[in-house]
Amino acid sequence: MTDHMQSIRARDLGLDLSGKTGPLNAITDVPDIAVGLRTIIEDKPRPGRNRLVRTGVTAILPHAGSPSPRPIWAGISRFNGNGEMTGSHWIEDGGYFVGPVLITNTHAVGMAHHAAVKWMLGHYPETYGVGDPLWLMPVVAETYDGLLNDINGQPIGEADVLAALDGVKGGPVAEGNTGGGTGMIAYEFKGGTGTASRRVEIGGRPYTIGVLVQANFGMRDWLTVLGAPVGRHMRENLLFGKVGERGSIIVVIATDLPLAPHQLRRLARRGGLGIGRTGTMGGNGSGDIFLAFSVANERDLPHRAPALAGFEMLNDERLDPVYEATVQAVDESVLNAMVAARPMGGTEWDKASVAAIDHAELVKILGRYGRLRRA
Repeated sequence: MTDHMQSIRARDLGLDLSGKTGPLNAITDVPDIAVGLRTIIEDKPRPGRNRLVRTGVTAILPHAGSPSPRPIWAGISRFNGNGEMTGSHWIEDGGYFVGPVLITNTHAVGMAHHAAVKWMLGHYPETYGVGDPLWLMPVVAETYDGLLNDINGQPIGEADVLAALDGVKGGPVAEGNTGGGTGMIAYEFKGGTGTASRRVEIGGRPYTIGVLVQANFGMRDWLTVLGAPVGRHMRENLLFGKVGERGSIIVVIATDLPLAPHQLRRLARRGGLGIGRTGTMGGNGSGDIFLAFSVANERDLPHRAPALAGFEMLNDERLDPVYEATVQAVDESVLNAMVAARPMGGTEWDKASVAAIDHAELVKILGRYGRLRRA
């Protein structure tokens, strides 16, 4: 499977998921959003190492067709903060970021940041190649893939990050063992990259909310699907025992709704409710970090912008359907990551063998709880 081919998804199994999706049911349903994936899966250790490499990089680029970088209005939130997202302090204070959003493994944050700066310098030469030097602050987030990947070998290089950025495109986004999600685990099953979208109509105008997650969190006992306690029934291939949760989740929420930074912070906060629907209570070792951004209210870089600028903003009283759609899309993104994922591990160089969730067993359990669509 290539990094832009579709695999089976939660809706393909007949899950009774709520809400109206976009045509792709992906973050790329939001206008001008492109995604690039660099997936690295090797079948033997690198020289001098005794672990396999299974990792990657996910790149999300707003205003992908713009010839110059554009500030993106944004807000952040966290549920449990044992993780990293670079640029978050300025998003909190300034209400925007400029450039791509990258998601990778914990020990590749520095390399991803370095390579993203290099990519922006080369991709926007008319902005960054002339005149006074401008500072760059890409957004890079991470989750830990050390159980399935030789994370301490730091296998991700500059070329890998550049490949993800150069490969951004619209269209379907491959899920499961792809991009930054390649070596990730969710609820003690194989996890990884997942995406979904929802459409809403406000004031007679259609809008889209798109979500992409890197799911690497949760204990099996907690796993809940559409309200059914699935984890209580699926007891095979447990990984963590009494050691507790060993992962995190990054949630990226994109929209074309005209939202101000304070509204985007509130939207990002709903990421916690979305992942909560899958059962997590936010383990101490988990980094549950959420970014929300809007491609509306497009503007130029601050040093080029006029002293005063207009700004369209949704009435706060109209936000409830947006919140509902976001929670739905986050929940479905996690399920899509798990359903699409394939087993990984179990070789002589591995610490564990991680099973993918059994589709037939999942459907059987959900059928008993009445959580499947009626024919």
